[in-house]
Amino acid sequence: MKRISVIGSLLKKIYRQYSNELLTTLQRKGFTDLRPSFLEVLIFVCEADGPSIKEIGTACGLKKQTMTSHLNELEKRGYLQRHVNEKDKREQNIFLTAYGERFKLSLMESISELERMYSERLGDVELDRVEHLLRHFFEKTGLNDDGEAEQLSIL
Repeated sequence: MKRISVIGSLLKKIYRQYSNELLTTLQRKGFTDLRPSFLEVLIFVCEADGPSIKEIGTACGLKKQTMTSHLNELEKRGYLQRHVNEKDKREQNIFLTAYGERFKLSLMESISELERMYSERLGDVELDRVEHLLRHFFEKTGLNDDGEAEQLSIL
């Protein structure tokens, strides 16, 4: 197997493992109605200040139909609400509800728990090294729509 294929496969497995561990931790905290595919959207909305639907879709690499479906579900479940943008009435911005804010606190706690667990398994130096290597890899290989390298945004 080609090296780049192995790297892609390992990254995918690591991401799935992380998502599943995060989801399990959140489920123990009472958020039992989430799917792994919702986490990326929720994490972005928790980090951003009222992002537009397009911004979320671009950041998460989701198609418009998938984005709409995820937002509809998360809104129905009480995590998010949409507001018409004051400057551009055609655009909607996404905000956390009160329940979504409680989720955000649990999310941050869960991420901290996972980071402690990974740090115990790998050590802080190794974890820092992995992060540095992945950032460098992404910066050198990640291209945006304009064909220019993008910066990696991590919690």
